[in-house]
Amino acid sequence: MKIQDAPKYTRPREKLARYGIGKLNDEELLATILGSGMRGTNVVQLSRKILKRVDQEESVDLKTLSKIKGLGEVKAGKVLAVLELGKRRYATRPHIVLTPEEVFIQCKDIRESRREHFVAFYVNSRGVLIARETISIGTLTASLVHPREVFEPALRHGAVGIVVAHNHPSGDCTPSEDDELVTEHLKEVGELLGIELLDHVIVTEEAYRGVEVPR
Repeated sequence: MKIQDAPKYTRPREKLARYGIGKLNDEELLATILGSGMRGTNVVQLSRKILKRVDQEESVDLKTLSKIKGLGEVKAGKVLAVLELGKRRYATRPHIVLTPEEVFIQCKDIRESRREHFVAFYVNSRGVLIARETISIGTLTASLVHPREVFEPALRHGAVGIVVAHNHPSGDCTPSEDDELVTEHLKEVGELLGIELLDHVIVTEEAYRGVEVPR
């Protein structure tokens, strides 16, 4: 099937414009860069072949990629440039994977606060931290933590998952009824948006505990 014959909402560029970069898989990301495929092979199929070759080889160069039918030196050069740029940029950033223990560490600034702080961590498809935002400060209730404030940054950052956390000034990590209601509400909204609520962690000065996320 030609990419032009596919439904508009499934085409990589249209999908990017409509849903954001975080909703594209690896093949679709590469397809937006290549722009077009060849006779009998659409751009997504071509991207799949390229990624398969990249995964099979320890390293790829212009000569190797140019051997893929339908690619050619110009597009092969684009692929190499993207791979190298990603490698350089990714290598300069700390790879923080948000386990509950890591969330506890990342919440060092709010653990001793006398007011409740509700924060959200936005992660990519590998579970690596992209950004953190403070959503609210005050007593945690379902009305105070509005899904719009939680998920708008997720769309802006291109996140595919969210971990939320808040502190209990009392020093007791036991989830309250409001904690459970907030978790359930965010889980439901996340399912509608296609952004998974991965965890909800309660922290205190010395401990942490997760709120059970409905599955």
